[in-house]
Amino acid sequence: MNKYLDIIKNSYADYWNYIQKSILMDLNWENYFYGLIIISLVVWGLEIIFPWRKNQSIIRKDFWLDTFYMFFNFFLLNLIVLIALSNSAAQLFNDVLGIINLSITDFQLLELNFYPFWLRIFIFFIVIDFVQWCTHRLLHQFEFLWNFHKVHHSVKQMGFAAHLRYHWMEPVVYNSLKYIPLAIIGGFTAQDIAYVHFFNITIGHLNHANINWDYGFLKYIFNNPKMHIWHHVKELPEGRKNGVNFGITLSIWDYIFKTNYIPYSGKDIELGFNGDEHFPKSFIEQELYPLGKKD
Repeated sequence: MNKYLDIIKNSYADYWNYIQKSILMDLNWENYFYGLIIISLVVWGLEIIFPWRKNQSIIRKDFWLDTFYMFFNFFLLNLIVLIALSNSAAQLFNDVLGIINLSITDFQLLELNFYPFWLRIFIFFIVIDFVQWCTHRLLHQFEFLWNFHKVHHSVKQMGFAAHLRYHWMEPVVYNSLKYIPLAIIGGFTAQDIAYVHFFNITIGHLNHANINWDYGFLKYIFNNPKMHIWHHVKELPEGRKNGVNFGITLSIWDYIFKTNYIPYSGKDIELGFNGDEHFPKSFIEQELYPLGKKD
C-alpha cells in the first residue's frame, strides 16, 4: 500500500513541477501548455478568416464554457486525477503480472526503437487512432458511457474549443483501453508522443471549428469540419441511432467500417441530442449529470 501512496504522491509532485515549468517556458518541444494555446489561437484565426457559418458570432454560444473545459481537461484534470490514476494502474497491472512471473515486456510484439523515426511515428499514430475510434463507438453504444459522452454532444454551436468539452470520465475510459495496445508496442519516446499529440489536437480543433474546409480528396483519410458536424447532428438517420462519423483524427475507419454519413452540407443542421433542452448548462452540473442518471 505504501508503494501506491508513494506513486500517487510522486505523480502529483512531478506533474505540478511539469505545469510550473510549462508556464515558465522552461521546456522545449514537450510544452503542451503553450502548444495548446498556439494551436487554439491559429485555428480560431482560421475560423475568423474562413467562416463556414458566417452568421455565427466569433464569440459563439458557450465559447467561454468550452474554453474553461479546454484548460481544465487538458491540464487540471491530469493534476487532479489522471496522472496518479494512470501510474497506479500501470503499477498494479505489473504487480499482477509479477504474481505469475511475467512482466509487460513479455507481451511486446513490436519494439519501435529498431524502426526509423517516420515509421515509428506512423505505427504509433495508427494504433492510437484506431483504438480511439473503437472507444468512441463504445461511448455511443452503451447507455452508461453515453451519459458521460452527452457532455461533449451538448454543444449547440460548433467551434474549435468544443473539441475539449468532455466529461472527466472519458479520458479514464480512453486511457484504460489504450494501455494494453501501447504496452505491446514498446519503444516509442516521449518526443514521439508529443508529436502525435500535437498533431491530433490540431486536427481535433479543426474538426470542431467553424471553417469551410473538407480537405478535398484527403477527406477520405482525415476527419474534417464538414464530416464531423454530422457526428453532432441532433436527429440521427434511421438505422444509425448509435451515431455516425466516429473518426477522431482519421476518417478512413468510418469509410472502411461503413459508419460514414454526409448526406448533404451540414452547415445549418441542429446539433445536440434528443432531450438536450433539459441538459444542465453549467460546468459543475454537467460534470455531476451522469452520476445522478438512473436510465
